[in-house]
Amino acid sequence: MTVKEHILTLLDGNKGGYISGEEIAGRLSVTRSAVWKAIKSLQMDGYSIQAVTNKGYSLSPHTDILSAGSISKYLDTQGQKLRVEVFKTISSTNEAVKALASNGEAEGKVILSEEQTAGRGRKGRKFFSPPGTGIYMSILLRPKLSAVESILLTTSAAVAVALAIESVSGKDTQIKWVNDVFMDGKKVCGILTEASMSLENGWLDYAVLGIGINVSLPTGGFPNDLTGIATSVFSEGNHHGDLRNRLVAEVLNHFMGYYEYLADRMFLSEYRERIMLLGKPVTVMKDNKQCEATAIDIDNDCRLKVRYKNGDEEYLSSGEVSIKI
Repeated sequence: MTVKEHILTLLDGNKGGYISGEEIAGRLSVTRSAVWKAIKSLQMDGYSIQAVTNKGYSLSPHTDILSAGSISKYLDTQGQKLRVEVFKTISSTNEAVKALASNGEAEGKVILSEEQTAGRGRKGRKFFSPPGTGIYMSILLRPKLSAVESILLTTSAAVAVALAIESVSGKDTQIKWVNDVFMDGKKVCGILTEASMSLENGWLDYAVLGIGINVSLPTGGFPNDLTGIATSVFSEGNHHGDLRNRLVAEVLNHFMGYYEYLADRMFLSEYRERIMLLGKPVTVMKDNKQCEATAIDIDNDCRLKVRYKNGDEEYLSSGEVSIKI
C-alpha cells in the first residue's frame, strides 16, 4: 500500500478518534511532511478528516467512501487473499478487469469504483452508476469450469449478494432467475459475468464477475426509465458511515466461501429459497417471440424448468424471463 493508503487504514481503524501526526509518521517510518501531504490528498478525495492542534487527525465516523483498507478490516480469512483496488471513477470495472486478465493477472483481483462512466448490464444495456451511492465491483476468477457450468458463478454470486444485503440491512431479498437481486419487488442488484474460453481444453480461461448494487438513493432519484423498476438497499438519509465497505466485504466473504467449493453447490438451497418466479406464470423470450409458461422448478445446475401452455416442458440455462402481471 502507498503512504496515503496506510494512513487511511490507520484513521479508519480509529474512526472518530485522533491519532497524532507524530505517531502516524513513526508507525509508517515517514516524515511529518509526508503525512501532512497524504492527509491533504485524502481530504481532496472527499474524506472528512479533522486536523486539531495537539490532538492530531480524525476520520469522521460518518465517512462512507470506499477504500481497500476499510474493506479489508471486514474480510474473513478467505477474503483476505483477494487483492482489492478502488478507483474514484472508471469507465467500467468489468472492462478494467478483463484487460488485466488478458495480460495474465492472477485470480483474486478485485476492482471497485465510486462511479462508472460506461457501466454495462446484460446485452450491452447501460448500468446506471452514479457516484457515492452504489457498489460497482468486478472480480477476476480463473475457475476450472466449462461454459455451461459458468452459471454457477452468477447464481452463487446472487446468493452472496442477497445474504450480504440481509445481514447489513435486516431486510428480505429475492432473486429473479438467473441472478438479479430484488427487494420489495424492485431490482437492487445486477450481476454480469463475462468469460474467455480456452480452445485447448474447453475450460474457461478466465471469468470476470461484475456486481452492481444500489446502496442508497442517488441525488434526484433514479432516471425515468428506472423509476418503478429499481430500488436501493437504504433510502436517502438512512445511509450510515462505512456501510458500503462492510457490504462489499460481506459479498466477498460469502462468494469466496461458495467459490472454493463451487462443485458442491453449497449455495443452492439459499438460491432456491429466494427465487421469486416459482409457481408463477411467466413470459419467456424465445427466438424473438414471447411464449407464455409457468415456472416449475430450479434444478441442481440452476436451470429454470418451465411448462408451456401446450404442456411441453423445458429447462432454461439462460434467457429473458419476466413475471406476468
